[in-house]
Amino acid sequence: MEFDRDLDVKGLNCPLPILRTKKALAEMESGKILRVQATDPGSMKDFPAFAKQTGNELLGQKEENRVFEFYLKRK
Repeated sequence: MEFDRDLDVKGLNCPLPILRTKKALAEMESGKILRVQATDPGSMKDFPAFAKQTGNELLGQKEENRVFEFYLKRK
């Protein structure tokens, strides 16, 4: 999937990945896509909940080698 900005929050634990994601999205224009890479296992629950709560669209998520990838579209 193509994205406009990349955010690496690997090694950070909750709530830091969500807080950094929120800040990054706030700096982006509407419709742009942010890719987030995280290693916190809790992020698999946190990111869908964050997207639902904030109105940003979670376009996709996957896990590969214990790295979780999320694609969020800025509302």
